[in-house]
Amino acid sequence: MQEYDVIVVGGGHAGCEAAAVSARLGAKTLLVSMSLDKLAWMSCNPAIGGLAKGHLVKELAVLGGIMPEVIDEAGIQYRLLNSKKGIAVQSTRVQADKIIYSLKMTQRLSKIKELSFFQAEVSGFLLDNNVV
Repeated sequence: MQEYDVIVVGGGHAGCEAAAVSARLGAKTLLVSMSLDKLAWMSCNPAIGGLAKGHLVKELAVLGGIMPEVIDEAGIQYRLLNSKKGIAVQSTRVQADKIIYSLKMTQRLSKIKELSFFQAEVSGFLLDNNVV
């Protein structure tokens, strides 16, 4: 039985970032996702940005996150929102090719040394011999 320092459940945007950070810090990390073929899979409107998430992605860029790098590689349309309003309410939004985005995210995660992957549905977990 393999032991891990950190187990991240869910391969969405946040799960991918959390797993990457954990492994980069040297923790033996496992990312569990229901579909390893669709890590960081985007919705039918595959965009990153807007007033809330756009600000968050800029913070991730400063902190060395992978989401900003991947969206730069997979972006097909870049737009400045609220361009006629004040700078406080302006934000960028990038439309992506969601297949390329997922593939690029998987490629980047696969290169991280302490990160492993497992495809499964998590319905509970064992913590100090107690099922939670």
